[in-house]
Amino acid sequence: MKPEEFLAYYSSRFDTVELNTTGYRLPGEDQFRRWAEAVPDGFRFAVKLPLVRLDRVAPFLERVAALGDRLGPMRVVVEAARDEGLLSYVTGSAPPELELAWDFRHESWTGIGDVVRVGDPDAEPFRYLRLREPPYTDDQLRTFAATLRPPAYVYFRHEDEPTAPAYASRLRELAGS
Repeated sequence: MKPEEFLAYYSSRFDTVELNTTGYRLPGEDQFRRWAEAVPDGFRFAVKLPLVRLDRVAPFLERVAALGDRLGPMRVVVEAARDEGLLSYVTGSAPPELELAWDFRHESWTGIGDVVRVGDPDAEPFRYLRLREPPYTDDQLRTFAATLRPPAYVYFRHEDEPTAPAYASRLRELAGS
């Protein structure tokens, strides 16, 4: 399949994708618009914000807003030690309807409450789960599906082989969605 046809194909089978590219290079607003136009209603893009500098938050939010109603959760990756001012700044800068999922990488963030943490199957009001350790057996996927509570965004690790879409399809089948 041609690369320009892949997103339409993918979005006809799944309802979300994690845009890891935004963690390395922030595309222009035109690119976000093209992605949004290529997918059906109800499809959501999860974007990754690597929180390195606070002055990058506003431009990031402005650009991803071009996704419109296709903008799903924002995974905020925080490598730095605990700083509640940082948390307040990002939360206060984001539109209230934007779902923030916090990916804290420093142990000092343990015990922070009232936020959605990536990987927390009990988070409220939504869950952001990343399955990063393939391969997965059918029994493992069945066990995971039995514990999955909607609404949940679930993403599998991309590999050279096309296992992630197969795992995602099987999980959807097992979860009954």
